[in-house]
Amino acid sequence: MAKSKTASKESTLVIVESPAKATTIEKYLGPGYTVKASMGHLIDLPKSRMAINIEDNFQPEYITVRGRSKLLKELQKDAKKSTHVLLASDNDREGEAIAWHLNNALKDKTDADIKRIVFNEITPVAIKEAVKHPGEIEESKVNAQKARRVLDRLVGYNLSPLLWKKVKNGLSAGRVQSVALRLICEREKEVEDFIPEEYWSLEADFSKGKQTFTAQLVQYKGTKPELKNEQAVKDIIAEIQNSECKVSDIKYSEKTVRPKPPFTTSKLQQSAANRLGFTSRKTMQIAQQLYEGIQMGSNRIGLITYMRTDSVRISQTALDDVRSWLSEHYPDALPENAIEYAVGKGAQDAHECIRPTYVTYTPDSVKEYLSRDQLRLYTIIWERFVSSQMTNAKTRTTSVDISAGEALFRVSASKLIEKGFYAVIKLLSSKEDVTGSFPSLKQDEVLDSAHKFYPEQHFTQGPARYTDASIVRMLEEKGIGRPSTYAPIISVLLDRYYVTRSNKQLVPTQLGRMICKILVEAFPDVINEHFTADVENKLDEVEQNKLVWNTMIGSFYEPFKHRVEEVDATTESVKGFLDEETDQVCEKCGKPMIKKLGRFGFFLACSGFPECHNTKSIPLAKCPVEGCGGEIVERKSKGRGKSFFGCTNYPKCSFISHFKPIDQYCPKCGWFLVEKYDKKNGTYKSCINPDCDYLHSAEDAAEKLPDIPAGGDED
Repeated sequence: MAKSKTASKESTLVIVESPAKATTIEKYLGPGYTVKASMGHLIDLPKSRMAINIEDNFQPEYITVRGRSKLLKELQKDAKKSTHVLLASDNDREGEAIAWHLNNALKDKTDADIKRIVFNEITPVAIKEAVKHPGEIEESKVNAQKARRVLDRLVGYNLSPLLWKKVKNGLSAGRVQSVALRLICEREKEVEDFIPEEYWSLEADFSKGKQTFTAQLVQYKGTKPELKNEQAVKDIIAEIQNSECKVSDIKYSEKTVRPKPPFTTSKLQQSAANRLGFTSRKTMQIAQQLYEGIQMGSNRIGLITYMRTDSVRISQTALDDVRSWLSEHYPDALPENAIEYAVGKGAQDAHECIRPTYVTYTPDSVKEYLSRDQLRLYTIIWERFVSSQMTNAKTRTTSVDISAGEALFRVSASKLIEKGFYAVIKLLSSKEDVTGSFPSLKQDEVLDSAHKFYPEQHFTQGPARYTDASIVRMLEEKGIGRPSTYAPIISVLLDRYYVTRSNKQLVPTQLGRMICKILVEAFPDVINEHFTADVENKLDEVEQNKLVWNTMIGSFYEPFKHRVEEVDATTESVKGFLDEETDQVCEKCGKPMIKKLGRFGFFLACSGFPECHNTKSIPLAKCPVEGCGGEIVERKSKGRGKSFFGCTNYPKCSFISHFKPIDQYCPKCGWFLVEKYDKKNGTYKSCINPDCDYLHSAEDAAEKLPDIPAGGDED
């Protein structure tokens, strides 16, 4: 192949992953530099086949990604016209693999010198510094990515056909996602098995002069009160309501509150979910925008450092920057020395923490250039980083005990006595640190008798379902996945309809639970957190050149493949197992309708298929409107397509519910029950009738997943 002629003038082609990043970087580098985007992977494994040559030591068979050959040829032409090519994909395993593939695709098409550059932030200084010090592609990092890709392909392309054969066509299974699904299904079982128990609390109003405050009952007859029903509360009220009320004890305590370390990927996703209500996917999309560059007037600036990291390390330059800013704006809250945070066990530490590129770009100074969501995410990143290098805060709590007969009530209030790092905290502030207020009280001071009581019914809360924040925290704690995979893991489970979101909680579907049951029973050694965490450790060893990637794959594949063949031969098919005959008749052909499980849940289908294609929604409950006789089915509103539940006799009957019926009926009024959620009570079952106060009790059993016929030997 003919080589390109050496250009008379120096020209450098820089290849990044995204157009937004290319636009930002090209402005920084100026004349002599052309910056183009590869749009992610140009060369990868095909989607239509396994493409792993098992006989040739598991070598992957890469191809040009469908629809990307034109872009690759354009980059090859650009490289041919250049004297230097700098591969500037992301500084992680995927980015290194993209650079490696590009290098292989370009090196025979150009005489240009091809090098690799990496950077942690998109700022003029960082980019120009990276260009000054180009390096080589790290083969070990590429091998770690290759090992993960090959392993996932081997697992997915063996388990998915098994699911097609045994459960339903079109299903898929993944090594990491299946473990996350298992965690979600196991938590759902705990939620269903939990039986709430009734208990009561009691608060009372006390007065000092014209000032009234509320205290809570904490002791009765010298022990913690066990108020299991309303009568127990009424008995206490009757006994103490005319008793003398006196301040029996006053305690003061101080607490030091330390600033938290700057964000890692998982902690950012957790905080964004809890504080801003963002999904993990949304958090990463917005963080990507802030990283790649925001147009601010005539300048385009990358506002945060790279957003996929498991390290809390801060560069010396960034420390100098934030300490300089604090010395000017909050000198009293600047510690004598910079604060260092321990990098977590197992962290790769390839990157810094997630932080603002310039502390001087305060949220207020950039808000006119950012969308509302961009500003909110940037604000918590800025606050978390700046506060991490400030002094501790200190709170003082005053706790007052008030005796009323044999009952003891307590009221507490906390206030900040040293603001410390809270000086810059707004969006991330915690309500727990400063709470309540009451008048100044003295020991043995007599108060007006308790004149108003507030008995309140509660039910014990079972384990909470996972949310985006809590599943990411669990994945991180168990060593499952890496910063770049947390959001995709959740997205894949939702996209495949193995899991749905309900009140921001992750709930497994019937299909997801069935798949989980089969995979866990058949492959307990693979679909478990210990195996998945062990794989991550071995990938780290590959990256550190301590382990050969082919050896790692080989030790796994033979026993795995043998188990797949064994399960295939011995496990009975459950195709159509959940299909149920119904008493409903197809209005088109008169044949019986069958309840079937589809990709998006249960539906009714005509038994005359394929001659008759009639399908319709499954009735979830009887319409509670007297004399209607209709049934409640799931519907979707126009526009965003949000689900609600309405009567089949619409528009004659306009009954709707925004809560899903659970096929159980209220023993008090006969209306159907629904599942509700609020922060105070968690998940609970309740009657849909607004005039009925019925709540789920120990006698009501949640619907269980039917047993699936077992096949094969137990491991």
